[in-house]
Amino acid sequence: MPKPHQHNPASSASPPCHPAAEEALNIQRQPHRHQHEHRPGSPAAFRWSVILNSALSGLQLVIGFGFGSLALISDAIHNLGDVAGLLLGWGAERLSTRPATGRFTYGFGRSTQLASLVNAVLILMASAVLIVEGLQRLGRGTSIDSVPVAWAAAAGIVVNLFSAWLFGHDHHHDLNRRAARIHLLTDAAVSVGVLASAIAVGLTGWTWLDTATAIGVGLAVGTSGWNLLTDAIFEAMDAVPKGIDLAAVDASLRELPGVINVHHIHVWGMSTSQAALTAHVKRRPGAIDDMELLHQAKQRLASLGIAHSTIQLEPDQPAT
Repeated sequence: MPKPHQHNPASSASPPCHPAAEEALNIQRQPHRHQHEHRPGSPAAFRWSVILNSALSGLQLVIGFGFGSLALISDAIHNLGDVAGLLLGWGAERLSTRPATGRFTYGFGRSTQLASLVNAVLILMASAVLIVEGLQRLGRGTSIDSVPVAWAAAAGIVVNLFSAWLFGHDHHHDLNRRAARIHLLTDAAVSVGVLASAIAVGLTGWTWLDTATAIGVGLAVGTSGWNLLTDAIFEAMDAVPKGIDLAAVDASLRELPGVINVHHIHVWGMSTSQAALTAHVKRRPGAIDDMELLHQAKQRLASLGIAHSTIQLEPDQPAT
């Protein structure tokens, strides 16, 4: 008759709880309909960015058309595209906070991924417009008043850097917020180029520099849009989210007490900031209490960026 299992505190002691791990455990203790809610940051970042960039775009359009600067008009169009993207991202983030329903059992976190995808398409369309308009304008003589253009570009730098700062440091694992921040930082860089172009035109009288800057803006915008599009497509196809090391996840589960093998690991994004995992874990029965094993597994996974996990425990099958 097998001896009863003696509980060994040293073998089953939980590791110190990382704040992210504790948060993930708290999430999974909530009722099911609340477990899959997207956890957004402060909506103030979206709200103020929309207000400031809308005002900035209007100012740049007025000055760009009034004083003949295609580069400034290009910057304004890009800013308008970003306002649309920010509105999409803001709306998707609000929708993603709704609890799961009988039909949408994972909640509405995917709306943030769709917003990122639409956002990327808008950026690429704006890029194409800027490049085509710039190429058509090359060789045509234009007159530009560089002083108001320079001031408007400087305002663009301040507004976009401040808006990017509003998103703080909570954007790294959220594609939706990262997309917004990329837009804003790209806009700031574009405004630097427009400012430099306006100063150069004022000093040299070479108005073609303004058109060349507009084309450069289009190329820079297109590059950032393409990178965002590929990230959004990968997330839509359930690729392992950026920032999660699948090998580290596998190794972390294998290091748990009594675990013999780990297989059928799947990691995907339920939203632009929340990752999920399913896995089969083969363990030696009696090596550690099953609930304690699951508790430790969820702590480890949460510290690696996975807030929701479903683990199927399997006993070791004796050889026959």
